[in-house]
Amino acid sequence: MALDTHGQQQNLIKPPHVAIVPTPGIGHLTPLVELAKRLVVHHNFTITFIIPNDGSHLAPQKKLLEALDPRAISCIFLPPVSFDDLPDDVMVETKIALTLTRSLSALRDSLLVLTESTRLVALVVDLFGADTFDIANELHVSPYIFFPSAALGLSLVFHFPHLHETTTCEYRDLPEPIQLPGCVPLHGRDFMDPVQDRSNEAYKVMVRMCKKYRSAAGIMVNSFVDLESGAFKAFKEQGQGLPPVYSVGPVIKTGSADGFEVA
Repeated sequence: MALDTHGQQQNLIKPPHVAIVPTPGIGHLTPLVELAKRLVVHHNFTITFIIPNDGSHLAPQKKLLEALDPRAISCIFLPPVSFDDLPDDVMVETKIALTLTRSLSALRDSLLVLTESTRLVALVVDLFGADTFDIANELHVSPYIFFPSAALGLSLVFHFPHLHETTTCEYRDLPEPIQLPGCVPLHGRDFMDPVQDRSNEAYKVMVRMCKKYRSAAGIMVNSFVDLESGAFKAFKEQGQGLPPVYSVGPVIKTGSADGFEVA
């Protein structure tokens, strides 16, 4: 028992550690790198990026991560997954989701190592990363989403499972715009591409993903209250059933060489 207590005390001395899991593509990684810089500079966190591998060229991701100070931000590259069983016309959103789900075993192994070697306090994923939540909960690590788009987009994500259950036509054929809480009316034809065809696998991916958002410990939105006051007010008013939503924007790319001169 004394040994366990000593180990707990030693762990508390370590800085809080966050694992960040972007989905494939440099465009998904870049905003999460900027978020990581802020967590290091302003809150004294240490970070590990865990990078799923869709088999594409990872040189841009490696270049971006190698420019960061390894004393504060490290990275793990997961083994590539195979898409040999997929048709040629599969939508990119389906491949993104499958890259993550087919990497879950390797991701769990990496997180387990971090729980033993760091004071791991949170898992942060991007907008396609909610399939990791079961592993985070199993390891008693709080799962968070960094939503790099506007609060309007997050409002649609929260509302989308209800739309799925209460409509049967394609959204582009809806006669009236959708009134999202605290947001301007949104025409169905302006919804994102992966939800415009109910028969496509990407649509099923989006429905599943949107349902899981509500089980996040919290969601950080790359926006700010003065820009979208109605949406953020609506998130608070909806209360139970929604996770806490935090306005953390604008998170934009900085010009510093190592990422530690964040204002």
